[in-house]
Amino acid sequence: MHRTVLLCLSLVLCLVSWNVTRASDDRPNIIIMMADDMGFSDIGCYGGEIETPNLDALAGNGLRFSQFYNTSRCCPTRAALLTGLYPHQAGIGHMMDDRGLVGYQGDLNEHCRTIPQVLGPAGFSTYMSGKWHVTKRIGPDLKPGDQSNWPRQRGFDRFFGTIHGAGSFFDPNSLARNNRLIAPGDPDFYYTDAISDNAVRFIAEHDDRSPFFMYVAYTAPHWPMHARPADIAKYRGRYKQGWDELREERHARMVEMGLIDPRWQVTDRDPRAKPWEEAEMKEWCELRMEVYAAMIDSMDQGIGRIVQQLKDSNCYDNTLILFLADNGGCAEEYGTNRPAKPEDLDARQAEDGPMRPGELQTRMIPRKTRDGRVVRVGRGVTPGDADTYLAYGKEWANASNTPFRMYKHWVHEGGIASPLIAHWPQGIDAQRNNGWVHDPAHLIDLMATCVDLSDANYPDEVDGQAITPMQGISLRPALEGRQLEREQPLFWEHEGNRAIRIGKWKLVARGSKGPWELFDLEADRTEMNNLVETHPARAQEMADLWEAWAIEAHVKPWPWK
Repeated sequence: MHRTVLLCLSLVLCLVSWNVTRASDDRPNIIIMMADDMGFSDIGCYGGEIETPNLDALAGNGLRFSQFYNTSRCCPTRAALLTGLYPHQAGIGHMMDDRGLVGYQGDLNEHCRTIPQVLGPAGFSTYMSGKWHVTKRIGPDLKPGDQSNWPRQRGFDRFFGTIHGAGSFFDPNSLARNNRLIAPGDPDFYYTDAISDNAVRFIAEHDDRSPFFMYVAYTAPHWPMHARPADIAKYRGRYKQGWDELREERHARMVEMGLIDPRWQVTDRDPRAKPWEEAEMKEWCELRMEVYAAMIDSMDQGIGRIVQQLKDSNCYDNTLILFLADNGGCAEEYGTNRPAKPEDLDARQAEDGPMRPGELQTRMIPRKTRDGRVVRVGRGVTPGDADTYLAYGKEWANASNTPFRMYKHWVHEGGIASPLIAHWPQGIDAQRNNGWVHDPAHLIDLMATCVDLSDANYPDEVDGQAITPMQGISLRPALEGRQLEREQPLFWEHEGNRAIRIGKWKLVARGSKGPWELFDLEADRTEMNNLVETHPARAQEMADLWEAWAIEAHVKPWPWK
């Protein structure tokens, strides 16, 4: 009897101690939200005309980074964000195909840890809603294979989203909940809304005795241009002035808000991008940009619902929200550079019929909609609905990346410059609200920031496998009003495009055989004045550092010729 009483008392004391510990846990919740294929100037608080009141409010009550960088492509960016490593170190130097090289396996390797794998052991609940895209695909139909690198196996407690990359917003391929592939089910399904709504659900159902980490990975505004009619209607006629005037409007706002130095020379229009006065099918061009804007608008609405749930759950003040984009605006003319197809639409419509209830979508471009309509591509096809599959095109992407050069894929500023909004009422002094952080920062810094704020331990090894050390630094000093101290350069490589940044100096090249260019980004962030001949010794020193890093980080050997 005496022994039983002692055991009961011991159990009660343990429970009391545990509850006191959890109640006193003042570590912040952390939410990382990311847009897909969105340009530097698209959202309102970075100079855009698109209506993003919820993101603008987060920026107005938080901080904006003017020099935050991604890796210029979706898969490598997701690998770097999740692991705190350069993407090649995590095995994803390109896309999700295995090229037989250490840095290009197309799958997260065993030498990296994800943020949830590090924060979970520190007592965090971990949730993800959205696009994964850091594991292999199988065959032309994008059927997922081995689940060892699915979100649940990489540290997330709960997951809703797509395993692969691009797809229809009304019927995405590889849609899954936890480890099970699912069909949308709801005839009113729209993926952007589903991502937001599942994030809201995870917060609402969270056990508030522990902090949480959540990764919300939108596919908006990546092609195809799909949006709800009500959202598209808000932008009817907004883009009649064309892409050249839009670029000028955005640039003026960016200068006025202190994001862009007026001394920087505005970049010339990409020579591959036609001037608006020479554009054919202007009304169709406008329609594509209207849908693109609607997609960002819808994402912002969903972010507003997530923020409201944080308030309803009484965890708004002590939640760090970070919002960014995975690469610059996308110049790919997907589905737009050929006559409208299929030409025999009526015959195909009668032949196909609707999909079966519960049938899984395995195609990036569905052959037909769930109600049996044939999916169309080509010039003149009106974008927006589920039976279309189009991109918005290089000229609008040029405007999205105002005021910078190049696009997604390249590592000039247009490909790698991203917004970064940081909002944390309890952790950012209110006197600094609506302020700027001008220190350069990178995706690799997000793991280090999460580890710092969570008091987690980043491991040296797991199950006998050595874990590659974090490559970034914590952004906590910037959030607290102090300067970031970075000892190492920042590096980039994608498809042979390569760059290194040290302080204000950036060395950058296009393609595996392109010549190096050197820019002083304090005086010339638009990269218009190549100083490689003026400072040859500096350029050579930086090139040598890049080459050494490329070997060490498994960038080389590479598959590019």
